[in-house]
Amino acid sequence: MDIESLVARINELARKQKESGLNDAELAERAELREIYLNNIRSNFRQQLESIEIVDDVSGDTYSKGK
Repeated sequence: MDIESLVARINELARKQKESGLNDAELAERAELREIYLNNIRSNFRQQLESIEIVDDVSGDTYSKGK
């Protein structure tokens, strides 16, 4: 499931929750979709952090994770 359809389904369930409530299957689906979404955000954030290079202004040396 791509991120756009994932967010769309989460929002659809949120609207239904406000209007009429969710049954047990929908509550479980919402929890699973939210976890997938959060894992995706964590993964993307981790990749961004790992790609950051720190440059020493004085020496010009660059440092990144693992070096």
